[in-house]
Amino acid sequence: MALPYTHHYDLSFFALNLKKFGSSHLQPFCCLRCNSSVSSSPFTEKHSLQRYQRDQWVYNNNNQQRPSLSCDDEAASCSVPADSDSIRLNDIALQLPELRKLLQVLKHKRESCGGQVPKNGLGDVFLVGTGPGDPDLLTLKAVKVIQKADLLLYDRLVSNAVLDLVGPDARLLYVGKTAGYHSRTQEEIHELLLSFAEAGATVVRLKGGDPLVFGRGGEEMDFLQQQGIQVKVIPAELGIPLTHRGIANSVRFLTGHSRKGGTDPLFVAENAADPDSTLVVYMGLSTLPSLAQKLIHHGLPPDTPATAVERGTTPQQRMVFAKLKDLADKIKTAELVSPTLIIIGKVVALSPFWPQSLTEASRLVEV
Repeated sequence: MALPYTHHYDLSFFALNLKKFGSSHLQPFCCLRCNSSVSSSPFTEKHSLQRYQRDQWVYNNNNQQRPSLSCDDEAASCSVPADSDSIRLNDIALQLPELRKLLQVLKHKRESCGGQVPKNGLGDVFLVGTGPGDPDLLTLKAVKVIQKADLLLYDRLVSNAVLDLVGPDARLLYVGKTAGYHSRTQEEIHELLLSFAEAGATVVRLKGGDPLVFGRGGEEMDFLQQQGIQVKVIPAELGIPLTHRGIANSVRFLTGHSRKGGTDPLFVAENAADPDSTLVVYMGLSTLPSLAQKLIHHGLPPDTPATAVERGTTPQQRMVFAKLKDLADKIKTAELVSPTLIIIGKVVALSPFWPQSLTEASRLVEV
C-alpha cells in the first residue's frame, strides 16, 4: 500500500510525547565510529548503517539533521558513544515529525475508504515471532502478515534476512533494546502500537524467537486488549504468554505418561507445583485427574487458570477453559479426545479466550 505524504493536518500526538521530545533545540546527531574488524551480524545492531538505511523514511523532515555514520558499508558493529541516553532522545525527536505525518495519512486513508475498513474503524495488530533468524523457518502465516503490513516495529534480534521480506511500501521502525540502550521504552512501544491501530493501520510487531516466551509480547497484548484492540499472535493461536513478567518466570514441559504407564504421571509433581511457573502437559488427557490432584496437594492453588486444547490450530480445534480444580470435569463434559494439550498457570487468564471478565482475569493473575 503506497503511503504518499500529500495531506497535512493539525495533530495532537499525545501518545508519542511530543511535548517531551519537541523538535526544537536538538543537538546534532553525533558521528558513530565503527569497528570494521567485527564480523557482520545477521541482526540489527543498534547504530548500524544498515538500520538507518532501512528506517531512513523516518528522518525525512527537511529541518532536521539526519544521523551520520562514519563507517564503511560493510561494517556491522558500531561502538556506542558515552551519552547513549541523549542519543535515544535525539533519535526519537528526529523521528516524531514523520511519524505524525504517517499517522495522519493512515487516518485520512481510513476515513476515505468507506466500507472497506472494519466497523470499529480499528486496524489489525499482529505480534509475530521470527524464530532464530532463518527466514525459511517462518510460518506461511507470518510471511503473509509481514508482506501486507503498513508499519512494522522490529526488535534487534529480527534478522536482516527476515526484514528483506517486508513489502516495498511498508514502513519499518526500529524499537530494539540492548543493555544500556533502549531505542524506545516499553511504554512508548505500547503507545505506538495503540496510536497506529487506532488510525486503522495494519501494524506488525516483529520479535525474535517466540513473542510470548520472555519477549514481553504478553504485556503488549494485554495493554492493547485493555484499550479494546484485538491482537493476533503468530505462531501462538491461543494468545497465552507462556512467560509474563511478574506472573510466570519460567515454563515447564511435562509428559502426561509415567515411565511405567498407568495413571500416575507425576513423579515430578512436588517440584512442578510452582505458582510462578507455567506447566505445559503433553499426552496428559487420561491422567489429568491425577495430575490436578497432586499439583493441588503440593501447593498449587485450586483456582489456578487452566486450559485444554484439542487439535490445536486445525479447523477442528476445540478449547476448554476452567480453574484447575474443575478442568478434568469440563474436559469430560466436552468429550475432548487426543491430541489435546494442557496448559496450567496464571498466564492462561491473559488469553483473550479466557471466559472471565478482564477485571476477573487481572484479579486471578494478581492472586
